[in-house]
Amino acid sequence: MDVMKTAMLPAGEVVPRLGQGTWNMGEDPRRRAEEVAALRLGLDLGMTLIDTAEMYASGGAEAIVAEAMAGRRQEVFIVSKVLPTNATRRGVQKACEASLERLRTEVIDLYLLHWRGAMPLSETIEAFEELKSAGKIRHWGVSNFDTDDMEELLRLPAGAAVQTNQVLYNLTRRGIDYDLLPWSNRRRIPVMAYSPVEQGRLGNDRRLEAMARRLGATAAQVALAWLLRQDGVIAIPKASRPQHVRDNRAALDLELTTEDLAEVDRAFPPPRGKRPLEMI
Repeated sequence: MDVMKTAMLPAGEVVPRLGQGTWNMGEDPRRRAEEVAALRLGLDLGMTLIDTAEMYASGGAEAIVAEAMAGRRQEVFIVSKVLPTNATRRGVQKACEASLERLRTEVIDLYLLHWRGAMPLSETIEAFEELKSAGKIRHWGVSNFDTDDMEELLRLPAGAAVQTNQVLYNLTRRGIDYDLLPWSNRRRIPVMAYSPVEQGRLGNDRRLEAMARRLGATAAQVALAWLLRQDGVIAIPKASRPQHVRDNRAALDLELTTEDLAEVDRAFPPPRGKRPLEMI
């Protein structure tokens, strides 16, 4: 197993390029033990960035994360998110306190605005900066921001403190390759890719299966390896079964050649123009 690949946040902190997602976790009490065990296995394998949100299972996913990192908090880089409906100055404070309680921790490492809503962006960012000053969060970022949103953000007084933009990005959702990803790379703002295997669908994609067989891998691993080859991209696949966790970790060691990448581009053509940012 190769050493974990890392990305550097603008603040200088180094984080794993392969983390763990928790979307859809915490919804079924019968799966709780399995989900906790999967996250713990991921930590054992070096996937110490865990992404969650107050929206996921109405806080249930944060409770799963709390159980998974019990006794191991210092190993874990926690990412959580506030809903845009809670993105007022007071709302952010209350939402963060509730997330901290569910996560059973005193600080969230990276706190994101889940997507843009009606609240003024300037107010949300001021609230994030207040949380930083109070020691409740260490860093903040955004999610589902397109290039124009990011440009607007950077024009705000504290906007340059943004650490990441978490967006939908995978082989079937390549729109950001045209402008948002190059824009982010130039500014050294990592992109965090959610649904990196399209909620599992790329694992059954016939366009990837022939290449995967040739490489001794799975189609999902090829899809993940394609993302992870890029220095400015952090991927956060969700896995709730041990073998799935191990498969995700093994994707980090899969090297794609120039010929492999050309084959991927033929099957999943890159965008030739600007596309609206996709969300799910």
